[in-house]
Amino acid sequence: MHKYIMKNKLIYTFEDDLKESLKDPGFKKAWQESETEYLLAKKIIDKRLKNKMSQRTLAKKLNTSQAAISRIETMQANPSLSFLKKIAQAFDSQLSIQFQ
Repeated sequence: MHKYIMKNKLIYTFEDDLKESLKDPGFKKAWQESETEYLLAKKIIDKRLKNKMSQRTLAKKLNTSQAAISRIETMQANPSLSFLKKIAQAFDSQLSIQFQ
């Protein structure tokens, strides 16, 4: 269970909400259609935070705008493969794409 109690307040986590929301067939279909974009955005955010970078810092490394990074992280943009490679390089990582 992912609920935590802090100072007498119950915290409802994203995982709890997602589990509940996935019971709705319409939401489940929409989630499945956008899950890849969500996982990509989450991975970029995680890597950026792990590297202690702001969106602005990452944008400067990529010669783009902070707004462009924000759009990718909020799933409002569909970055090209070459741009994803540049992001990976900015994190000193390799881009890996899989079909499952």
